[in-house]
Amino acid sequence: MEKQIIKKVIGEKQLQLSKIELSPRPAGFDEKSCYVLVGIRRAGKSYTLYQDIQSKMASGKANADDFLYVNFEDERIAPIQADELGLLLEAYWEMHDMKRPFIYLDEIQNVVGWEKFARRLAEEKYRIMITGSNAKMLSKEIASSLGGSYIQRNIYPFSFKEYLDFRGFTLERNWEFNPENRLTVIRHFEEYFRYGGFAESFDKADKREWLTSLYQKILIGDIVERNNIRNPRVFRLLARKLAESVMQPTTLKRLEHIIKATGDSISMPVLKDYLDYMEDAYLTFSVPNLVSPLTDQQTTVKRYFADNGILGLFYTDGETKLLENIVAVHLNKQYRNTPDESRLFYYSKGVEVDFCIPETNTAIQVSYSIGDDSTYEREVGGLMKFLKAFKQYHGLVITWDTERQIMENDISIEVLPIWKWLLM
Repeated sequence: MEKQIIKKVIGEKQLQLSKIELSPRPAGFDEKSCYVLVGIRRAGKSYTLYQDIQSKMASGKANADDFLYVNFEDERIAPIQADELGLLLEAYWEMHDMKRPFIYLDEIQNVVGWEKFARRLAEEKYRIMITGSNAKMLSKEIASSLGGSYIQRNIYPFSFKEYLDFRGFTLERNWEFNPENRLTVIRHFEEYFRYGGFAESFDKADKREWLTSLYQKILIGDIVERNNIRNPRVFRLLARKLAESVMQPTTLKRLEHIIKATGDSISMPVLKDYLDYMEDAYLTFSVPNLVSPLTDQQTTVKRYFADNGILGLFYTDGETKLLENIVAVHLNKQYRNTPDESRLFYYSKGVEVDFCIPETNTAIQVSYSIGDDSTYEREVGGLMKFLKAFKQYHGLVITWDTERQIMENDISIEVLPIWKWLLM
C-alpha cells in the first residue's frame, strides 16, 4: 500500500468532517475510552463517529487536522493488509509533524487481523473509535486479542423518538392529551412503522427502492460474498421464509423441511451457518423460549428482523407481523448485550406469551386488535393464565390503537397503543 494514497484518503476526509450534516443522537462517549461500534449496515455508525468528531471541533478541543479517519470500504484503501496498518500513522505523521491524532477506523472488519493493530494503539494510549458491520468483530477470540481495551457500543437504526426529533417534532408534556399532537404522532408513526428507522431513507422519494438496495447490499456484500456462500439462491429463500415466519417459533428441523418442500436441499450444518451469518450481519436476531432447556433455547427460537423497513419488503399487507417485529426490535435494544446473551424471551408452555423480561417481571402480548372475542380470549386470556401462574409478573398488551385497563380476578393488565408505548 502506497503512503501517498493513504495521505490522499486522510486529507480528503479532513476537509469533509466539518461539512457533514448530522441529525444528532444521544451518544455519551467517555473522552478517554476506546470504543467498538457495531450494528447493521447504515444504522448510523459512521455518523456517530462524525458526531463525536464535530463535538470535539465545536468545543475547541480539536481542529480537522487532529483526526485520522479512514473508511476501509474506500476502494483506494481496500487492498491494505493487517501488517500494513502501521502505515496509517506514518502517513499522518508525515502530513502533520508527528502530531498525536484522534483515530477513527470505519468498517475495519474488512481487514483480516485488524485487532492486533487496534490493541497496540490502545496500549499506546491513543483514543480510538472503530466501527464494523459484523458481530464476529466481537467474538471471544477477537475480544481476547483486544485485551479488554475497548468498550462495545451497539448502534441501531433510529428509534421512533429519534425519528420524531429528525422530523422536528418535539414532544411536549402531556402531549397525548392534545388532540393535534396526538394525531401528528400517529401520522409520523404510520410512516416509521412501514419504512423503519434507517435515517438515510427518511427523505428519499422512493423509500422502498432505497431499502431494497440496502437489503441486497447486506445480503450479497455482508453475507454471501464475505462467507463464500455457494448457493445464494437457497440463502435468499431462507431469508424470505424467516420473514414469513416472524411471530412463530421455528426449529431448525422445521426450517429444513420448509426449504426441502420447495425442491431445494440443505444440510443441517449449512442451515445453522446461514442463520448465524444473518445474525452476524445484524440482519436478524433470535429470541429464545424462557422455559426451554438450554439446548432447545438455541434451536427453538422466534426470529425477527433488525428493522421494519427491511421486513416490510416481504409484504404488501403484513401489519400484524410488522407490529410484533417493531416491539421485538425495541425490546432487543434494551435487553440484548451480545448475540449470545439474551435477557429477552418468549414463553411457550401450555400458553403463549410473546415476550417475557425476567429482570423487570414483565410479560407482553402483542395484538393488532383485541376487539373480537376470539382474539381477546387468545391474547388476553393467555396472558391472564400466565399471570396467575407467575404472580410476580405484571402484564401488558400492545395494540395498534387501543388504550385501556383490564381487571379480572385481581389481575391487572395494561393495554397501550404501540406509538405511545414506544415513547414511554
